[in-house]
Amino acid sequence: MGALAEDVIDPDKKILSTGSISIPNPYFPKEKSIFKDWKMHGWTDMAQALAVSSDVYFYSIGGGYGDQRGLGIVNIEKYAKLFGVGEKTLVDLPNEKAGIIPSPEWKMENFQGDPWRLGDTYHTAIGQYGFQVTPIEMVRAVAAIANYGKLVTPHFLLDDLEKENSFSILNLKREYFDVVHDGMRQAVSYGTAVALNVPYAEVAAKTGTAQLGLHKNKVNSWVIGFFPYENPKYAFTIMMEAGPTGSGASASFIMRELLDWMSIYTPEYFK
Repeated sequence: MGALAEDVIDPDKKILSTGSISIPNPYFPKEKSIFKDWKMHGWTDMAQALAVSSDVYFYSIGGGYGDQRGLGIVNIEKYAKLFGVGEKTLVDLPNEKAGIIPSPEWKMENFQGDPWRLGDTYHTAIGQYGFQVTPIEMVRAVAAIANYGKLVTPHFLLDDLEKENSFSILNLKREYFDVVHDGMRQAVSYGTAVALNVPYAEVAAKTGTAQLGLHKNKVNSWVIGFFPYENPKYAFTIMMEAGPTGSGASASFIMRELLDWMSIYTPEYFK
């Protein structure tokens, strides 16, 4: 959304992922710092990059690479905050925590004056590094994507008019949302969220995998999304915490089981 709003890239422009990008190492100029994609994706435009989760695409539009200008860390933070990321949602539950969006100031504070580098922007652009979010933050953010820019205040108490009337409208063009909607639908039809390609509803989704620990041997598996694709009514976030790397289980399969259960026992959600 930020890349479109700041005219960083045309959504139809394709970026090539051969499996990684490399930039000069700041300590050893003759060597390269390599930033890997999770697989080789070939040429992808924005919607396709969302569908297949091309890290190289988002490295490139986040931090810039070659002749592709990047959004930059300041604007990454700006647009993440626009969708409520890094802030409390004010949900009616106790002890809510706010997420963290990595920034140069955050790094100076937490890493003893270590300067911000391009690689930090790359990692932040794909939601890694010091990025921390809560499930309630993410379900509110994806709801705002689904409904074309209404950022609501989530609540559990029925008919809480104070919460219902507490919202903001994001000033972003409708066609930007359409690009993201298209990419999230493609993720379900053939991409990383194909597990949610169910016959009884059109679902749109985006997956994520956050590596954990020094040895990167555990992952948080995420899926966020909404349904139905046309005129969405429901947003969802599933996070499977600290699962083993390389396991077949994922948040998408958990969401699929929930959808299948709902199709039998609460079919009214799909009408």
